[in-house]
Amino acid sequence: MASLLTIDHFNLTFLGAEGDRSPVLHDISLHIAPGETHALVGESGSGKSVTALSILRLLEETNQVHASGSIVFEGQELTTLDKQAIRAIRGNRIAMIFQEPMTSLNPVYTIGNQLIEPLLLHQGLSKAEAAAQALYLLERTGIDNPEYRINCYPHQLSGGQRQRVIIAMALACRPTLLIADEPTTALDVTIQEQILRLIKDIQAEYAMSVLLITHDLPMVQKIADTVSIMHRGRIVEQGAVSEIFSTPGEAYTRHLLAAVPQGVQQTRQGGPKLIELRGITCSFAMKTPWSGWLTRQKRIIKAVDDVSLSLNQGTTLGLVGESGSGKSTLALCLLGLNTFDGQVLYFPQTGVSHCLSDLTTRQFRPLRKELQIVFQDPFSSLSPRMTIEQIVAEGLQVHGLGGTKEERRTLVAQALEDVELDPGLAGRFPHEFSGGQRQRIAIARALILRPKLLILDEPTSALDMTIQKQILELLKDLQQRYQLTYIFITHDLRTVRSLADQLAVMRQGRIVEAGPAAAVFANPQQEYTRRLFDAAFHLNQRLENRPCP
Repeated sequence: MASLLTIDHFNLTFLGAEGDRSPVLHDISLHIAPGETHALVGESGSGKSVTALSILRLLEETNQVHASGSIVFEGQELTTLDKQAIRAIRGNRIAMIFQEPMTSLNPVYTIGNQLIEPLLLHQGLSKAEAAAQALYLLERTGIDNPEYRINCYPHQLSGGQRQRVIIAMALACRPTLLIADEPTTALDVTIQEQILRLIKDIQAEYAMSVLLITHDLPMVQKIADTVSIMHRGRIVEQGAVSEIFSTPGEAYTRHLLAAVPQGVQQTRQGGPKLIELRGITCSFAMKTPWSGWLTRQKRIIKAVDDVSLSLNQGTTLGLVGESGSGKSTLALCLLGLNTFDGQVLYFPQTGVSHCLSDLTTRQFRPLRKELQIVFQDPFSSLSPRMTIEQIVAEGLQVHGLGGTKEERRTLVAQALEDVELDPGLAGRFPHEFSGGQRQRIAIARALILRPKLLILDEPTSALDMTIQKQILELLKDLQQRYQLTYIFITHDLRTVRSLADQLAVMRQGRIVEAGPAAAVFANPQQEYTRRLFDAAFHLNQRLENRPCP
């Protein structure tokens, strides 16, 4: 079969301002047949996204690069086209779904304006025709109430809705090749399933080829036909997905496959009770659109609805559910960062229990060092103006711990060693570290206070498989070393299955199922739980044979 896209012995080098040369891609060769889904897989920094951007020659817009080799699309050599010719292909014959939809969408324009733009630019439609086509695309990609959503701004949509809008924009001109760069990163498993089914369904409808860029190996097994494994700018192995996954030929491929979380954590009883939540309810008032002359009503949303659970010392509670189910809100209630009804009982080893919900801010402050949280995105939760030493030591200063400056510096070095970072890097800033290193820094910041409870809010959602495995092994080691208690908030059911002793499944603010993690995974009782598990674990059912929701 003739190739739609052929990359042949392609090399790319970034040129520095002073003549420095940084080779990034080395001898890349791959081809994609019409209607095929080809996955490009590797760790962060392996060159996946650079390869995709090189196809569209987007790197040339912002960087000085030197390229050699060939990229042929529909029989046309892309590397020699002038700017006008390549722009006619971008978004028209080749479209791209970028990794983070919130940064890909312009925050000052409505969804409708951004959808109409490629239709006016490439298809020559009138504004009325483009608006009608934009409505159709929103409806086709599963956006509810498209007549209302077309006038919304990106921040008014959920993560799954924004990703659907990006897909609608990419499909506006019916491209023959769709490049999907991490299209489901940080989305929960049911939304991931819907997005993947949507892409496969539209691929069949439009006879479209897909280049899927991802570090999610279960996703590759679910959706792709062929795969290329990238490592340090080179393709080290490629072939049919079934062959690569069953009999990988390269050590690096086996290393990647081994990083997928496996197994079930054997339930531990742990020590005495540490935390008990009783009837936690948290509501928010959301303003509705204007209904009349200067009149506006409020709609009450129950983010957490009558939640009760308990957790023993030295164990891990996995808190799972779709986006918006109330997981993070519940964690913030436990920490006293949201107002709520109900009781949070804390039983430290002193034997004196505290009802945290009855404490004033001043009374709660001494206990905060024992109740710490690691947020989802370490890049946004670490101050870019502070060094790593200042970030990690900040909690010591707030709580009056550590004595002298030299003693605090020693404690910072110990905390960095605990998370397997070189203390010699303490003088650097967050932007000088990789995503996995920043997550370790966030853990060190919480760990330096020797907490009893550590809440981990999606700590591995945006990390590639090998870095995820390193972070999970680190968390297990730290828990055993310091008898930590974890609440692990995630949508990654494979990860939580290998880590959690207890499992609580949330939906629409309520706990719909809870119990020992091994028992819940083995025999879920609720239909919602079974649907979550089906989306996460039933990888052998190919998506092209299943209907799109």
